[in-house]
Amino acid sequence: MRVLMLSWEYPPRAVGGLAQHVYDLTGALAAAGEEVHLITCGAPGLEEYEEVNGVHVHRVVPYQISAPGFVTWVAQLNVAMLERAIPIVNELNVHLLHAHDWLVAYAARALKHACRLPLVATIHATEYGRNYGLHNDTQRHISDIEWWLTFEAWRVICCSHYMRNEVRHVFQLPDDKVGVIPNGVNPSAFAARNPQAARDHYAAPDEQIVFYVGRLVREKGVQVLLDAVPEVLSRHPRTKFVIAGKGPYAAQLHQQAVDLGIASRVYFTGYVDDKTRNSLYGWAAAAVFPSLYEPFGIVALEGMAARAPVIVADTGGLSEIVEHGVDGLKFYPGNSHSLADMICWLLQDGQLAEKLRQRAFRKVQEQFNWRDIARQTGRVYRGVWQAYRGATWYDTPRAGRLFNRVTRMLARA
Repeated sequence: MRVLMLSWEYPPRAVGGLAQHVYDLTGALAAAGEEVHLITCGAPGLEEYEEVNGVHVHRVVPYQISAPGFVTWVAQLNVAMLERAIPIVNELNVHLLHAHDWLVAYAARALKHACRLPLVATIHATEYGRNYGLHNDTQRHISDIEWWLTFEAWRVICCSHYMRNEVRHVFQLPDDKVGVIPNGVNPSAFAARNPQAARDHYAAPDEQIVFYVGRLVREKGVQVLLDAVPEVLSRHPRTKFVIAGKGPYAAQLHQQAVDLGIASRVYFTGYVDDKTRNSLYGWAAAAVFPSLYEPFGIVALEGMAARAPVIVADTGGLSEIVEHGVDGLKFYPGNSHSLADMICWLLQDGQLAEKLRQRAFRKVQEQFNWRDIARQTGRVYRGVWQAYRGATWYDTPRAGRLFNRVTRMLARA
C-alpha cells in the first residue's frame, strides 16, 4: 500500500504522545513493506524532506500570517499541508489517506474529495473527554471538526476500547465504523541510560524514589499525587517524589507542594531528556501515572518497558493496560488515599515490585509491539481499499480538471 499520512506532530516536534506514536507506527509500517509518505509541521532548521526509518517525511511551515488563535493557526497549517500533498498524490498514485486527530482534518477532507481517495482517521483523544464536556465556543468548534473528520473517514481507529466507546458516544458513529488498535512501545528505547545522571542528584542514598513523568496539565492528575505525599511520608518518611515534565499547570503544582508543606520532599525537574528519564525509571521504587483522563496511557507502557513497577489510575486506557496485582497496581482515580495505599504497598514489598517488573516487561513485548500493530493497521488499510474499489465512488475520476490545473500551477511555481 502507498499511504499518505497527515500528522501535525512528528519528532523533533513533540507536544504530547502523538509524535512518538506516529514515529513508531510509520517506521513499523515501512518495515512491513508499506510505502508511507508523512506530511507534518516543520520549523526553521528542520529538513523539508528526509527519509526516516524508510518513511518519506515531508515538513511544511504554516503560513507566516498573524493568527488570532490556535484554531486559525491550524487552518493555516492545513492549507500549507494541502499545497505539499497535491503534487505527491498526483505523482505517486497514493492508495489511501491516514489522518491523525482534528488538527489535520481540513487537509485530509480536501484531499479525499479532490483526489477521490479513501480516508482512515485515528482519533487519539476528544475535546469532549479532555474537558469533561464542552464549555465554550472554541471547545465546541474543535469538537465539531473532530466529528467532521470521523464522518468523512471510511474507517476510524481508536487506541483503546475506552476511546472507542467515547468516540461512538460523542459522535454517534455506527459500531462497524470504529476499530481498536492499541499503541505500542519499543523496549530498546528505554535501555540507554544517561552516564552523566547521578541518583544522588535527585534523592539521598537511603531515600526511595516515586517517579512521575509527563505533561503538567490538570488531566494528568499530578495534583492527586501531591495530595497523597503527606500520607505516604507519614508511613515511609525516607521517600522522595520526582516529577519530570513541563506544562501550563506547573506553577499551581509548585504552589500546592508549598501549601502542603512537602516542597522539600518533591523535586520538580522540568524537562528531562530520554536517557535521563530512563535512568530515573531504573531508580524508581514506583512509577505513578495518576491521570484523570487518559485515552490510552502510553506513559504506563513506557514505564513497563523501562522495567519500573507502575501504579496507574483505574481509568480510561490505563485500565486496559494494567492488570491489578499482576503487572502493576491500580487506584481509584482522583482518590489520593487510594493512591497513597498503593505507593506504600510497593515501597514495603520488594518481592511484589520485582514480580510486577518482570511480568509487565513480558506483557509489553508480547502484546504491545509495533510489528503486530503495523500488521493490524495494514489489515485496516487493505479492508478499506477493497471496500473502496467495490464502491461506485471508485469509478469516479480521481482528479478533475481543477485538480490537474492546480497541480500544473504548483509545478511551475
